[in-house]
Amino acid sequence: MDTETIISILRQGLFLVLIVSAGPMAAALVTGIIISILQATTQVQEQTLSYVPKIIAVSLSLAILGPWMLREIVNFVQMILNSIPLVH
Repeated sequence: MDTETIISILRQGLFLVLIVSAGPMAAALVTGIIISILQATTQVQEQTLSYVPKIIAVSLSLAILGPWMLREIVNFVQMILNSIPLVH
């Protein structure tokens, strides 16, 4: 296995991590912004108020995007495992 192949696999793996984690992170970001705007307009500065909606939003995004995320990870692992016999 040469250096280019290893770098290509690492690049694909890092890109996969970025794409798979983008959904839940975006849900947490949007929820946090909405809660911050609501806190600023109502002048309620309770720090713990944002945790529960963020947890709910991330859980929902994982429930909705979970099958797609699992499929992408399985495809990547299958690609890696299928390339093992090609190593010389």
